Amino acid sequence: MEKIHTEKAPAAVGPYSQAVVAGGMVYTSGQIALDPNTGELVGGTIEEQAEQVMKNLVSVLEAAGTKPENAVRTMCFLTDINDFAAFNEVYARYFTEKPARSCVAVRELPKGAVCEVEVTAVL
Repeated sequence: MEKIHTEKAPAAVGPYSQAVVAGGMVYTSGQIALDPNTGELVGGTIEEQAEQVMKNLVSVLEAAGTKPENAVRTMCFLTDINDFAAFNEVYARYFTEKPARSCVAVRELPKGAVCEVEVTAVL
């Protein structure tokens, strides 16, 4: 098992890795809209935050040696299910191969984020 870390994505805010590689697969931890340089939450809208989340995920996936096109499953968390359509617009630009996905509403996310996404991808 290999732990993945890149400076191009935010450092973990708890006792976990940005991603782990095992058995030819990459499992990312959930990413929220943190700026990798400052560690601060960016964006006030679902679109702005989703864009930063996707950029963070791309950085982690690339550090592991893969890309969004190789995603087989994503798990998405939204604090407001009414943001579903707007979130999908951003998400669809990054996950063009349409991996399997779950998307659920949650009460709250770390640091006041409005969305979080985790990815499982093939190397």
